[in-house]
Amino acid sequence: MRRILLSLYSVWAAFWFLFIFLLIFPFQYLFLQKESWKPLAHRCNRIWAQLFFPLIGMPVFVRFEGEKPDEHRAYVFVSNHFSYLDIAVYMLIVKNYFAFMGKSVLKKAPLFGYMFAKLHIQVDRNDPQSRSKSLQRSYRALSQGRSMVIYPEGGIKATHPPAMFPNFKDGAFKMAVKQQVPIVPITLLNNYKRLPDKKKIGIYPGAIRAVIHPPIETKGLGEDAITRLKEDVFALMQTTLDEYHRDPKAHREAYERFTVF
Repeated sequence: MRRILLSLYSVWAAFWFLFIFLLIFPFQYLFLQKESWKPLAHRCNRIWAQLFFPLIGMPVFVRFEGEKPDEHRAYVFVSNHFSYLDIAVYMLIVKNYFAFMGKSVLKKAPLFGYMFAKLHIQVDRNDPQSRSKSLQRSYRALSQGRSMVIYPEGGIKATHPPAMFPNFKDGAFKMAVKQQVPIVPITLLNNYKRLPDKKKIGIYPGAIRAVIHPPIETKGLGEDAITRLKEDVFALMQTTLDEYHRDPKAHREAYERFTVF
């Protein structure tokens, strides 16, 4: 019975995922035709998330540690990456206008791929030339006041969440230092329990929780600081994950709930 109910819930979630996307896509397509309209296309993604999570009965809770990111400032947001749900959650919890740096294969998906190719930055991690071009596009986006979202593990690579895949890649930290913009670590605590990265796709009901850590300034730092930044951010995220999973109930009072409005 439990398996049947989970299957029905997964179908319900998939229906709303596609229905809302198809409903919004014509407007998004229009906004993607002109560079100055692209923030409106990004806003369409946020509206999608604001509708999707309440409609499937999946509340999203966030704890802010210290200073909240300024919605009108450029940052490099970095997170652990255990689930494809991470992308959808970002659309809701980060209010800044941002670009994902994601796998180039995503642009092959029908409709979604068109939006991704037009609005975000694709990279083929096996192609040094592609990595270089993507990095240059990221520098340009940051210089124009647009934030970047990067998963420094280099994809969903962790085999035993909540233990992260070790040795963050340099890219996110290198671009933050080069452009002298702050790094904002975000720890996604339990997305992988709602949508595990498994061959059999299924989504599980329940709340989502995340921690947005204070911005880390990079002004005055050079490339010699990249290794330390990587290690510090990794330690911060892993410690947060470990503390949460030792006693999830102890953390519940400190979160703010995101709503549709």
